[in-house]
Amino acid sequence: MTTRAEKAETAEKIAALRPLYQKDLATGTERFFAPRRTACPWCASDRLRERVRTTDLIQHKPGTFVIDRCRTCGHHFQNPHLTDEGLEFYYRDCYDGLGAETAQSIFGAPSSLKRHRAVARSLQPFASPERWLDVGTGYGYFPQMAGKVFPDTAFEGLDQGEGVEIAVREGRIERALRGSFTELAPSLAGVYDVVSMHHYLEHTPDPRAQLVAAHTVLRANGLLHIEVPDPESAYAGLLGRWWLPWFQPQHLHMTPARNLRQALEECGFTVVATERSAAHRPVDLCVALLFLLSRLMPRGDAPWHPRPASTAARIGREVMRKAALPAVTTAYGLDLLLSPLARRIGFSNAYQLLARRN
Repeated sequence: MTTRAEKAETAEKIAALRPLYQKDLATGTERFFAPRRTACPWCASDRLRERVRTTDLIQHKPGTFVIDRCRTCGHHFQNPHLTDEGLEFYYRDCYDGLGAETAQSIFGAPSSLKRHRAVARSLQPFASPERWLDVGTGYGYFPQMAGKVFPDTAFEGLDQGEGVEIAVREGRIERALRGSFTELAPSLAGVYDVVSMHHYLEHTPDPRAQLVAAHTVLRANGLLHIEVPDPESAYAGLLGRWWLPWFQPQHLHMTPARNLRQALEECGFTVVATERSAAHRPVDLCVALLFLLSRLMPRGDAPWHPRPASTAARIGREVMRKAALPAVTTAYGLDLLLSPLARRIGFSNAYQLLARRN
């Protein structure tokens, strides 16, 4: 439970950040977006159709975001996409800063750690690696658990946020690489036996360039393990804008498995395994309900809002949050109950690919 002192400290941080955010928003959000694409960035087809139009359901920062679907190849992408300036604005205080504590509590939760360990175990029949690079490692929780499965492997993590430096300080990885994977890859050529990218590719402006970078840093016959959301999941159609893996505005590209397999082959990989069932995370109904309830509640306090939330709004939000807890718990229970069936009938919300460097 958050103490009164911790709440006061957070309020001070928000108050200090508010003038900076208001300066960023003084001219609106238009400058955060590039011109709208008229052709698919994956196959260049002009047969585009709007799939989702939504707001920021995570941080509730201002802006409207659109995901288009290519009717030729099925690729999904944010259109118009965020510029580098836009990415900086919308990522700020999500995984670090004001959002650091929440991010670590989610990624380091016992259920997440258990899942990380299971993913690592699934790779045991394919590899006995000396060096492993986890790209988009965040706070390094996956390498921490994979290290228990591969105790003789040296794990390194790469990310652009400060979490990767925290990960090395806390002993979850042996080496922290902070920066752009595509820019760092030439200096890491042929170094690693395994590269993992778990829910990373969808955040990148050019997924194909990331595959080329992975090919560069892997040794001959090295393995690339990828997990990404599946835009063809039946849950995506059922839940619409409330489906968690749309995750706007951070997810820029969502690629069907067939497209990613083809891209891997073109980059010099051979796909050796595809998995959907184990990639599914049973949270779809629960999070959709949370998003909807958050939309209905009085807004919380955040520095990107022009004024602090009123006392009445804060009290109202807390009352509604407590009242909604039984419904949210029930939705999560339903997610768990339906999970075995969902994995079999096309509702899996993600997929995994394991590819070997030729």
